[in-house]
Amino acid sequence: MAAREVEEEVKHDGRAESAETLSSLERTQNVNVMMAETIVETPPLIVPARAVKLRKEGCPGCRLDEINETRTGIPYLNFFYIWVVGLCSTLPIQSLFPYLYFMIRDLKVAKQEQDIGFYAGFVGATYFLARTFSSVPWGMFADKYGRKPCIVISILSVIIFNTLFGLSTTYWMAIVTRGLLGLLCGILGPIKAYASEVCRKEHQALGISLVTSSRAMAFVIGPAIGGFLSQPAKKYPNIFTEESIFGKFPYFLPCFAISVLAAVACVACIWLPETLHMHHDDNVQDTNEMETQVVDSSIEDRKAKEHGSRRVVSTKGLLKNSHLMLAITLYSVFSLYDTAYHEIFSLWAVSSRKYRGLSFTSQDVGIVLVISGLGIFVNQVVFYPLLAKYVRLMKQIQFAAVVSIFLLAAYPYMANLYGMDLKIVINIASLLKNIFAATITTACNILQNTAVTQEQRGVANGISVTLMSLFKAVGPAVAGILFSWAQKNVTGLFLPGDQILFLLLNVVSVIGLLLSFMRFSGCRVK
Repeated sequence: MAAREVEEEVKHDGRAESAETLSSLERTQNVNVMMAETIVETPPLIVPARAVKLRKEGCPGCRLDEINETRTGIPYLNFFYIWVVGLCSTLPIQSLFPYLYFMIRDLKVAKQEQDIGFYAGFVGATYFLARTFSSVPWGMFADKYGRKPCIVISILSVIIFNTLFGLSTTYWMAIVTRGLLGLLCGILGPIKAYASEVCRKEHQALGISLVTSSRAMAFVIGPAIGGFLSQPAKKYPNIFTEESIFGKFPYFLPCFAISVLAAVACVACIWLPETLHMHHDDNVQDTNEMETQVVDSSIEDRKAKEHGSRRVVSTKGLLKNSHLMLAITLYSVFSLYDTAYHEIFSLWAVSSRKYRGLSFTSQDVGIVLVISGLGIFVNQVVFYPLLAKYVRLMKQIQFAAVVSIFLLAAYPYMANLYGMDLKIVINIASLLKNIFAATITTACNILQNTAVTQEQRGVANGISVTLMSLFKAVGPAVAGILFSWAQKNVTGLFLPGDQILFLLLNVVSVIGLLLSFMRFSGCRVK
């Protein structure tokens, strides 16, 4: 009996142990099933966009970003290429002012001397009017195909049509060649976007200021070329004869010199790196995806589609960007003011004393503009980057506008000066006026480029250049008409004609100053 009881107890314990073992196995299986479900339901690890930037193999923009991440210094070589290209694209504009008055006179389109300003204004306006229609298409082109192709085509147009402008024998040939140059030279918007993309964020102010300083150097070289190389057979008869091509076409030499410099700039474009991120090619492989192997392809496709839709929507909404539109409005108004000033100054300085002008020669005008350009260049390279660190952009614009108004109000009284006194005063006034104009332009450019993303900068700058070119087209035309009217009404009104002329010009600056104090809805500009 005892043995049987022991045997039954052993069997009972064995069954209990087996039951416990089965129960343990079932619990283990349940845990495994739950873990498996958890693993299935858990999405794959996705690296946050802010933590890791996706790089596309073969994308020039990504390649440049990698270079900028490793090189923290200033990209001097890239900045130099930008500077050279910006210089050559601006020279055809600035070189025109010293000899435009004499060119219109020699084309014999004006019936009397007072009408020269009227016709000269339309020559200056044609370039900007044509650029008005081409700026947005050029911006879209730069956003799709890259900044570099746009820059190269623009430089080629300078080489061709600036040369043809110098060979103009009729007023209408000058108008047409000038218009084609403005239509095909779409560099202004893309070069500003390029300057802000080719470097690290902390160097953007320097990059954009270099674009402005290249135009400042065009103020130096352009008037020098136009003032000293125009009419070479008369100025340098020992070198150029009346029978030579430069004697038959007295304004061809300055245009030819600029075209040669543009050809050099075109060669320099070979070393320009592309900054646009070209991710629209589906065959391009993501190198980060190969390294991490954690991003699900379907999620990537969905994110790419969402990014594409956001890009379309944001591009359509550029006109609703209050920050951007305020910057563009200021830029356009002050561009009209600056262009009208240059047109009036170049005509007023060479006009006769009997019309309350200064009776300067083209060389005298060239020297004044050269000195002003040197001052702008030094200011933009040395002083403006320091100014940008400590003075808010709107404060820069407002201060420069106020001082410019007082400076311009004093211009008519300079006609009462002669000799060295006149030259000293006019050079100081012109230097300060152009430095303040460059400060306003640079501040507006920074405001524009910081108001949008990189994908939108080409189109945004295209919109900016379109409106600015429209205002600049109005500027020379209206300035020429007003100048012609002022010369015909030197006396007989409540103020002399020249004082009314500069007073009307100051009205534009006052409008820009008032706009700088405005705050569009949702816009807080520093």
